[in-house]
Amino acid sequence: MKKVLFSLLLASASAVAQNTASSKDGSPPLVTFTDQQMRDNMMQQLGIKRMRPGYSGNESDPNHANYDESKANPCPTLPDVLVLKNGKKVSNADDWWNKRRPELVEDIERELYGRLPKNIPKVTWTVKITDKEVVGRTPAVAKQLIGHVDNSEFPLINVDINMMLVVPTNVKGPVPVLMMFGRPSFPAPAQPSPEHMEKLNASFKEMMIKHDPSLKAIFDQYPAYTPVTRLPGPNFFAPATNGESPSTEQLLAAGWGYVTIDPSSIQADNGAGLTRGIIGLVNKGQPRKPEDWGALRAWAWGAARALDYLETDPLVDAKRVGIEGVSRYGKAALVTMAFEPRFAISLIGSSGKGGAALHRRVFGEGVENLSGGFHYWMGGNYMKYGAEEADFGKKTGCDLPVDSHELIALCAPRPTFISYGLPEKGDAKWLDQQGSYMATVAAGAVFKLLGVKDIGVSNDYLTEKMPPYNTDMLTGQLAWRQHDGGHTDWPNMQHFIPWASRVLKYEK
Repeated sequence: MKKVLFSLLLASASAVAQNTASSKDGSPPLVTFTDQQMRDNMMQQLGIKRMRPGYSGNESDPNHANYDESKANPCPTLPDVLVLKNGKKVSNADDWWNKRRPELVEDIERELYGRLPKNIPKVTWTVKITDKEVVGRTPAVAKQLIGHVDNSEFPLINVDINMMLVVPTNVKGPVPVLMMFGRPSFPAPAQPSPEHMEKLNASFKEMMIKHDPSLKAIFDQYPAYTPVTRLPGPNFFAPATNGESPSTEQLLAAGWGYVTIDPSSIQADNGAGLTRGIIGLVNKGQPRKPEDWGALRAWAWGAARALDYLETDPLVDAKRVGIEGVSRYGKAALVTMAFEPRFAISLIGSSGKGGAALHRRVFGEGVENLSGGFHYWMGGNYMKYGAEEADFGKKTGCDLPVDSHELIALCAPRPTFISYGLPEKGDAKWLDQQGSYMATVAAGAVFKLLGVKDIGVSNDYLTEKMPPYNTDMLTGQLAWRQHDGGHTDWPNMQHFIPWASRVLKYEK
């Protein structure tokens, strides 16, 4: 009876949610679902009757997250990153690239993040504005770029990727670039000269008086007043850039450029948006199927398309482009690095579950949080591992055939820096720093197999102890550093930049 009622409710919700808009090619009407309706739709597709609720970060709540390390590992043995599905050990690079890595890609796509569809339309990049600026003490050129996704097959959905490229002009180019997930903006917009400002004010006053003649008396009373004023200009006497300076200023001062790319211009950061954005465009406004990609994979796809543009820009050394992100964008940065081999380096900040933290660990954020409230980050199949009652029975994170150590391993041998802060400073225990360290330790075996150094310890993730904060583990291609700040990677930027320049063999 419950199942019948559940199906009727879903059918009713689906009928209400249908938008009357439809495409000229006769495609079904564009669907508008709430987040809950989107979850219910996927549950119905997967045969899930009941999900386990996510954990609460409030330790006084009845359903609070576990922070007892003795209870954190219900299934402590991880899938062996260097054992094939047929049980044979991977002992050389050829077997990794040709056998084991493809196995992992298949499982990670199917069960975690979803697959890229085959029919993703092309992106055409346009430089909207070019501005010569001074950022801190560094002269730079800033370009605002728009990547228009061809929507001729489904004009009801428009996707325009927004990004900003900033490159120093006081060094011989092309330069390495760090791409960062975030909100693009001009760092220090160039200001009109005093002569141009005088003309602007004269014209502006004239226009205002013409619109409202009573304003003339006010301007006559304050003849020196200028309604249009300049923003503060560059301060060449400001202190030199140091580790306390904004990350972007540190990069420019070190001879690096940076890109800021807006994830929300690629795919909305909510479940209701799954029938919009690039996922909705490819699906022509219809709900996802279980193996379809989620927002993390979509953001990673957008970063790869931004790299397409950077490969055409003569100011950029496209062989030395990195990817960076913090929190949910740290998850996206790790997914990007794992699946897009053209990215040369990565800085993965405070990424937690869905990023560097182990899925099968029960500490802080749980699989149930990702399969519930943040289901749209992941592929549809991920919801199975939060199911308490379903046609296939019950599943937990322990049933996953893969885990995050194998996602980190997909980055090898390219330089990968895993960054966290302190829970006491705001980088919450919720993120499971210990589980991320265990994953990093385990992933190191693949870096070693491919002939590069890892973080410099054994790969026994059950016995290696997470080092004290501010301990540098930066001698290899795989790096770990827990800084003494909060939910950010800013304090680690002063360590990342010289490490990145060294491993990429870049000199300013």
